[in-house]
Amino acid sequence: MKSDGTMVNAFVAGQAQLSAEETRMVERRQKLLGPAYRLFYQHPLHIVQGQDVWLHAADGRKYLDAYNNVASVGHCHPHVVAAIAKQAAILSTNTRYLGDAILDYAERLIATMPDALQHVMFTCTGSEANDLAVRLSRDFTGNEGFIVTNNAYHGVTDAVSAMSPSLGPGVPLGKNVRTVPAPFGDGSAFAAGVEAAIADLARAGVKPAALMVDTIFSSDGVFADPAGFLTGAVEAVRRAGGVFIADEVQAGFGRTGDGMWGFMRHGLVPELVSLGKPMGNGYPVAGLVMQPKIVAGFGARARYFNTFGGNSVAIAAASAVLDVIENQGLIENARQVGAYFLEGIKSLGAPQMGEVRGKGLFVGVDIVRDGVDDGAQAQRIVNGLRDAGILISATGPRGHSLKIRPPLTFTAQHAELFVSQLGKVMRNTLA
Repeated sequence: MKSDGTMVNAFVAGQAQLSAEETRMVERRQKLLGPAYRLFYQHPLHIVQGQDVWLHAADGRKYLDAYNNVASVGHCHPHVVAAIAKQAAILSTNTRYLGDAILDYAERLIATMPDALQHVMFTCTGSEANDLAVRLSRDFTGNEGFIVTNNAYHGVTDAVSAMSPSLGPGVPLGKNVRTVPAPFGDGSAFAAGVEAAIADLARAGVKPAALMVDTIFSSDGVFADPAGFLTGAVEAVRRAGGVFIADEVQAGFGRTGDGMWGFMRHGLVPELVSLGKPMGNGYPVAGLVMQPKIVAGFGARARYFNTFGGNSVAIAAASAVLDVIENQGLIENARQVGAYFLEGIKSLGAPQMGEVRGKGLFVGVDIVRDGVDDGAQAQRIVNGLRDAGILISATGPRGHSLKIRPPLTFTAQHAELFVSQLGKVMRNTLA
């Protein structure tokens, strides 16, 4: 989403010449699903199959998926598919029965975190995980204020949509929410912004419950370097009585190539870590990992239950994803291929390319004209790549940053194909 609330990379009726079949499907979709849903791309895609880094359309054409971090270990990975099918044929039930599978997975997951993070609670979506993080941080601190970045996205529940300014003015910020610019440089400006937000909350008689950030700042335009730039901001919010919520829905599960979690690059230990999208490779499973002190009081006074969160099939899917990440060395692949990919994109040196940022297999490329952010040009590139058989999107407050995040099974050969096509599309959009 752009800061004005319009969706980046969205289909708009009348802007593309659709086939009779596509027109029928679009009209049927609008009739049945209503006006709030959106389709990707100026000319929408009818996808019928996925395999590893490829998506196959109904017309037989295949597309290199360089955007979908949900299927993070590759579309329809056979190990994950087999685990889901096997468990679904045995039992699918909730967390209120004893069973080893959920405990085995919890142990594996927590073992990837710093020692202070010892509990995990399961949900179905990252939105729900962030919603729970908001509840627990309020309960633990006794405070009501939240600080997020200017174009953040943290989910679609009532609570976290009010902390997601990228949803635009049609979804108002909460009265106790303050925004700060995304970090750049050594993080001192980001820390100063958080200090200013804390002071502004104080003028309204409010103390901060939490600073919540997506640790790759994906909606703000992708900000990853230098390592450690979050430290000052986190220290500031803790001094004011708040906690740090690391939203790892985008950066987690090895995507940055530096380790399993994005926050680890900064030498920090969050009080709460929210997980989502890639956790089940497309099966809906998410969770919230936390320090025990955060939930101790809440757990003594209240209970939490999510009918489908942590169900036995979801846990089988999540366990299989960890298997694949470990057995296929996907964190190291993200590190090596990601560095090669980033340098390949930078080497294009196209006139409309501004800053290129990223870490591992998450890259943001600013598109500019005469030094000014150019969202319209970014959209032409996104749709030009779609026509060339490569799928990405765009992000940032003006929709001017190409958003590139392929599955973790992306290879150097895929990277070379992408860079070659990106160069051609950039030249064509200048013609």
